Amino acid sequence: MEHLPVMYEKVLQQLAIKDDGIYIDCTFGRGGHSQGILNLLGQNGKLLAFDRDSDAINSDYAQSMLMDQRFKLKHNCFSELESIVAAEGMTEKIDGILVDLGVSSPQLDNSERGFSFLRDGPLDMRMDSQKGTTAEQWLANVDEKDLVKVLFDYGEERFARRIARAIIEKRAQSPIATTRQLAQLITDAIPVRDMHKHPATRTFQAIRIEINKELDELKAVLQQSTRVLRSGGRLVVISFHSLEDRIVKRFIREESGAKYNPGKLPIKEVDITKGLLKKVGKVLKASEQEVAENPRARSAIMRVAEKVKC
Repeated sequence: MEHLPVMYEKVLQQLAIKDDGIYIDCTFGRGGHSQGILNLLGQNGKLLAFDRDSDAINSDYAQSMLMDQRFKLKHNCFSELESIVAAEGMTEKIDGILVDLGVSSPQLDNSERGFSFLRDGPLDMRMDSQKGTTAEQWLANVDEKDLVKVLFDYGEERFARRIARAIIEKRAQSPIATTRQLAQLITDAIPVRDMHKHPATRTFQAIRIEINKELDELKAVLQQSTRVLRSGGRLVVISFHSLEDRIVKRFIREESGAKYNPGKLPIKEVDITKGLLKKVGKVLKASEQEVAENPRARSAIMRVAEKVKC
């Protein structure tokens, strides 16, 4: 069965793809969205995709797609969007940017990557497994106060203090090296369980966000998107939890309103500038049919904005 990424049809619709347009897929993953975009482009269209995961870059499907002369694939992070576009000579020429913030299926399904508490494997969690600090290394050295803050802020975990204390006590005895060890430790530390969510869900999310600096990367790519899009170009973002969605929602709202220099009082009309974006439509979610076929789509939220004509 062919892999279709989350909200596939909605992504292609909201990007409003033009035959000769230039588009960016910031999260290549398994290449589903990228292939869909290529399918709608004409001979003069272009697609630039990138991913921080070397497994995605080196995959067979990526190498196959690179046979298409309209397609380029880069091994980069979100925060490098502007520099990548500048190097390609595409600044303010981009017709659409897609940012799909979900952890990809290959990442979740590969126990060696350490993203899932449902599979036992090394406690890694790095988006780019070739560099950076692993979850195991981070847990072995993080201060208890900082650990509580990460679990509370990034996981919205109400039992953050209990879990942090359990981790600190456990690591004093022996290293926490596997996903199963951590998941069981969390399960034992929580006094009350959510009927519809595994006890380790929030903690795994929080640690993954911290070691990959995911929210910082998101803020960077949003800010840079307004500088690389052409007038009328679209930004499509799919988020999977409230922390990401709040950042996207706030960014679009702030960039859609009037701005003024707070250092200049009284405020004059000349000091007021319009934002660079306008919101497009309402929040979109996966259909019931898609959720039934792919439960991971249940929490997906899509927001769309368009760069105003200058």
